[in-house]
Amino acid sequence: MKEGPKTRQRGSACASEHNGASCCHASFTKELAQSPVMKVNNTYWNRCGNLSEPCESYMKKMECFYRCSPIAVYWAKSNYSAAIESVPICQKFCDGWYEACKNDFTCVNNWLTDWEIDEKGENRCRNKCIPFNQMYNNGTDMCENMWGNSLKANNSTCDCLNLNENDSQYVQPDSSSSNSSISDQQACHKVIELESLRRKKKKKA
Repeated sequence: MKEGPKTRQRGSACASEHNGASCCHASFTKELAQSPVMKVNNTYWNRCGNLSEPCESYMKKMECFYRCSPIAVYWAKSNYSAAIESVPICQKFCDGWYEACKNDFTCVNNWLTDWEIDEKGENRCRNKCIPFNQMYNNGTDMCENMWGNSLKANNSTCDCLNLNENDSQYVQPDSSSSNSSISDQQACHKVIELESLRRKKKKKA
């Protein structure tokens, strides 16, 4: 008898991204621990077919940051703390994400708001499925639209995130690092703090 499609099991999907300091619920990590991922909560990822492994890997990094990263709070929306906005994502990450997903398919531009939601609270396509490289022009376009205003592509090599275990070093420098490393990390930390203050002042104005 022919075997059905196998589900590839993964280890903890998010712990390694945040040096074990993740804030994930067990049910969420269970959903992300398998591949292909069918859905996260009530949002199906496969409305246009299963995502390729490279594309899925980037999607998982994004979900892990939003739902699990202890530093995501730095970019929480002032009027809705469960959401994030203007997270500075390194341009290299955005370009890599786009490259990984460009031949996959999607039917929405904004994965947060553009779905049609049915009576079960599940997402459905409003439009036909097209390749990512037709939905988005490039990595910047993808980063700054796929999650609404949650992300902001950043060309800096310092004050931006790559959604990996090194991100926390720039937000909270580790005193156990080497002196040169501490200097670099603290410099980046100050840049991020200044940017955070600038955004807060802009909101109050």
